[in-house]
Amino acid sequence: MKKFIMALDWTANTNHSGFFVAAQKGFYADEGLDVHLRSTSTDNYARTPAHLLANKEVHVAMAPSESVIAYRANPQKPTLTAIAAVLQEDASAIVSLRSSGFDRMRKLDRNRYASYNARFEDHIVAEMIKKDGGNGEHIKIIPEKLGIWNTLLEGKAAATWVFMPWEGVMAERKQVGLNAFYLKDFDIPYGYSPVLLAHPDMLKEDSEAFVRFLRASNKGFQLLKNDPELAVEALFEKENLEELTDKAFLLESQQQITPYYFDKAGNWGLMQEQRWLDFIHWLRNKELVSEEEFENLLDSPLFTNEYINL
Repeated sequence: MKKFIMALDWTANTNHSGFFVAAQKGFYADEGLDVHLRSTSTDNYARTPAHLLANKEVHVAMAPSESVIAYRANPQKPTLTAIAAVLQEDASAIVSLRSSGFDRMRKLDRNRYASYNARFEDHIVAEMIKKDGGNGEHIKIIPEKLGIWNTLLEGKAAATWVFMPWEGVMAERKQVGLNAFYLKDFDIPYGYSPVLLAHPDMLKEDSEAFVRFLRASNKGFQLLKNDPELAVEALFEKENLEELTDKAFLLESQQQITPYYFDKAGNWGLMQEQRWLDFIHWLRNKELVSEEEFENLLDSPLFTNEYINL
């Protein structure tokens, strides 16, 4: 059995359900893989999944598309490659508490935004504020990543970025009203996020292992189409988190996220070049990448579908 480590982009949640189902059902073992799903709680998110991958400490990292672009734009960093899209549509949004009165993006001007400190994140938020008629002058604060949601709930920040099928469902069940601002409504072509990243050296060393990993993962996600309760069984009490002890919440979250996994043909993982190009051209047009960085981004593909064996 080949040990194969995947760095999750967060603590265990329904974005990851297909991976946990594949592990529970023995799909990875059937492929000769001993898969370890590494949660960010392992080190309280001290290092990002992309950083772990760049150091070759993991085989696959789950990350936003921003991470692919930030690494690829910098010639001093390894050219990490996206090998599968976890979600086909963006399920995230910038949110504020309805009780706070921040019901327009422009009202976030000169107010605190709880940031994950990703390279393009705060520029994206600023562009959304500008698009709504503001100046884009929000105040960036950087809490501990795993505590960002509580920063919003406790009123220490006016807004932050969440996944609506997770924190959105969590808020609804606790009767916490949210204002949700979606990037697509502000003409931001965010592309695929999250995605699975691989290191080119590791792909070259054992490409077949990545084919087997994605094949087993695909089986896990496909099972969820008709049986969302599989996710509840796979995620229940997987980590010491309150939300993972609530089966009703897990089921509702899974029911909301499942449609985001698949393209119109029902495929998981596949990506289209235009989605990536739209985002990097937007970044250039907003002067968020230099001309040199833009050329680096166009120099070789940011993604590949060749390891997805459908």
